[in-house]
Amino acid sequence: MVASPATKPKSIELTVSDFGPIAEGRIGLRPMTVFVGPSNTGKSYLAILIYALHRFFGAYSAQNLLRIRLNPWLALQRDHIFERDFTLSEDDIEALLDWAKEIVVISNKSSKVLHEGELPGLYMPTSKSVNLPGAVEDVLLPILNNVSHLGEIVADEIIRCFGTDDVEKLIRYQNSESKVSLWSSVANNPFNYEFAITEHKFEMRAPFPLVPKQIDTEYFEPELWRELLYLLLRNTGNIRERVNRNAIASQILVYLVALVVSDIVGHLGAPVHYLPADRAGVMHAHQIAVRGIIDRASRIALRSEPQMPTLSGVLGDFLSQLVELADQRRTYFRQREEAYGHLASNLERQIMRGRVRVEQRQISYPSFVYRPDGWKRNLPLMNVSSMVSELAPVALYLRHVVQPGDLLIIEEPEAHLHPQMQVEFTRLLASAVQAGVRILITTHSEWVLEELANLVRLSELPPERRQGLDDPDIALTPDQVGAWLFEHDAERKGSVVKEINLEIDAGTFPSGFGLVTEDLYNRWAEISSRIEEG
Repeated sequence: MVASPATKPKSIELTVSDFGPIAEGRIGLRPMTVFVGPSNTGKSYLAILIYALHRFFGAYSAQNLLRIRLNPWLALQRDHIFERDFTLSEDDIEALLDWAKEIVVISNKSSKVLHEGELPGLYMPTSKSVNLPGAVEDVLLPILNNVSHLGEIVADEIIRCFGTDDVEKLIRYQNSESKVSLWSSVANNPFNYEFAITEHKFEMRAPFPLVPKQIDTEYFEPELWRELLYLLLRNTGNIRERVNRNAIASQILVYLVALVVSDIVGHLGAPVHYLPADRAGVMHAHQIAVRGIIDRASRIALRSEPQMPTLSGVLGDFLSQLVELADQRRTYFRQREEAYGHLASNLERQIMRGRVRVEQRQISYPSFVYRPDGWKRNLPLMNVSSMVSELAPVALYLRHVVQPGDLLIIEEPEAHLHPQMQVEFTRLLASAVQAGVRILITTHSEWVLEELANLVRLSELPPERRQGLDDPDIALTPDQVGAWLFEHDAERKGSVVKEINLEIDAGTFPSGFGLVTEDLYNRWAEISSRIEEG
């Protein structure tokens, strides 16, 4: 990386070279991140890489730990630190238990009750950070610095997400090596990872950063904190027993690892969700595909059948999540809808003019339907307009899956939308960002970029002077939005990615769309001129 700790970037920066179709690129992940440019320049390629990195770091972070336990499909399918019990020395156990007891005392002195009336002492720390003693640091460091283990996992996750079984296919053309670097100074704890993809292997070339002296309490997930304290307090009477002491210390260690990872990688450890470009087609076909698999599994194999094609991890996760939506009776989904469903409701009311529903079928497999406003019956999703089909998974994810802090990646959100609907949908994405959801989109839409420019410009206008403007409360500050242009470089024989800044005079993020408009006008003028001359 070129950056140094002195630069202290506000967001995590990702640098790639010779990766897929991308010759060189450097981006910063913002609350609203936009990839724009011609087709086949690597926008989706880089979006999938970001998805894979979120999956990797998120598997070890506090933001994901609770949801991994509630929804195991979120976890990586291999040896996982949250599923282990550690055999600890007596000194290590003592250090971990002493730390936990000290935090309980700190929490008891606070006024923020976590679950009133259930157990005394269940409080959340109100200070911005808590100290991490050197003894605890010594226990954590060997686990975090298991570089070879982490390298294998990140390699498997990237390969899975791209749906390839050969790392060589990720290298651009005939080059011998691809590089991926991450830089951040989140929580004043800079880290710099570098992954190298060679012809035969995936190599992690940087160790895990040093353990911080303090942990930011914003990553203390309330439900996990309650679980840890409950475990500690409930077993106070048996604390002398070796088995209980080791088990409790192991749980504290697991939680501490998650907190430290969250503190270091920041929002890169948040849960991530990917809506692929052909999401409508996938939703239409997924019932047929899954029913076919089930039907094949229920028959006696009298003859060999052709092997099923392999799905990329992105599509596989999307299908898995659709199946997961079948079990709407789960408390987790009911609580999610009550807390965050307003974003989906706004999308349905303002753009879709109707509501998308999940109907449970046999073997807990879902069927998706749409009920237009004013209708008394549902329509199968395959019988509705292409606009509704494209937006249906977005509404379902906003209602049942996505939470503040998560990253939602949407490929081509403008697909099948009238320009006016593209503008309204852009505002809805901005309102999601205002609610704490991080958004990454790939787009070819001039309307999306121009409305984003309007939203950034609107943030500079005081609220009292916005009267009469459409959606005056929806605005994004300049540091919340980042747009990156993907352009083919003939000399490099690949794409180069560069940031494009908002041009005040033009009222947009310059992506080359204006040049196309200008060329079309000039062509019209030339044709008209020749007609008049003839």
